[in-house]
Amino acid sequence: QVQLVESGGGLVQAGGSLRLSCAASGRTFSSYVMGWFRQAPGKEREFVACVSRGGGNTLYVDSVKGRFTISRDNAKNTVYLQMNSLKAEDTAVYYCAAGTLSSRSPDTYLYWGQGTQVTVSS
Repeated sequence: QVQLVESGGGLVQAGGSLRLSCAASGRTFSSYVMGWFRQAPGKEREFVACVSRGGGNTLYVDSVKGRFTISRDNAKNTVYLQMNSLKAEDTAVYYCAAGTLSSRSPDTYLYWGQGTQVTVSS
């Protein structure tokens, strides 16, 4: 069992930056692929990024490439999402998730956090 707690969301102006953190409980954090998803009101949950167990491989949705960076610190059981050049369309609840595959599909992730709200004002 893995428990995930996100933090770092908030209100920011367009063009600004935020860094999301997701702290995981348990001793097996490094055995999981970690992902970030987001869900805007009235829309389906959308893949944002994921990072491999060792942190060496990453995958991003096209809309955030060059603006967002996912990373992890296995010693701290934490995964991060650095978000730069934020746009109004990035507004959503952001969730971190743990799984066993580097996948864009939320169905392949086993554990989820409660989410943190990111609001970008234009």
